[in-house]
Amino acid sequence: MNKVPLTVKGAEKLKRELQQLKSVARPKVIQAIAEARAHGDLKENAEYHAAREQQSFIEGRIKEIESKLANAQIIDVTQVKADGKVVFGATVELEDLDSGETVTYQIVGDDEADIKLGLISISSPIARALIGKEVEDVVEVKTPKGIREYEVLAIRYE
Repeated sequence: MNKVPLTVKGAEKLKRELQQLKSVARPKVIQAIAEARAHGDLKENAEYHAAREQQSFIEGRIKEIESKLANAQIIDVTQVKADGKVVFGATVELEDLDSGETVTYQIVGDDEADIKLGLISISSPIARALIGKEVEDVVEVKTPKGIREYEVLAIRYE
């Protein structure tokens, strides 16, 4: 399987979630299953079935996170020699040339993307258009609303 890019922050977030699942959620659901079993007949025991379903979800998420971390190529943008260009992990301030609106995005891995937080996926059209660009470059991005033009105002590596 190919390595998937992940920022240092993204990797730390996944590691924290994994630790929480293993040390808190898993023992809690195991205790709930034990308590439900003590109630007797498992065929009609809704608490038991709900706890088993929750356990299945937790175990699946643990496997998913472990797989993501095993296949991750963790990139520390502060250590990358970018020479003033937009690279994976960079935070880019843009001006929409049509509306004059200023937006700021950080280019992150697919699993980290959250537009509400200004985190855009490396595979998104805007991120693909920005890679390799420098301050004052203008990029054209094909969007559902048509072609948009953005000017790169600033690039930060944090």
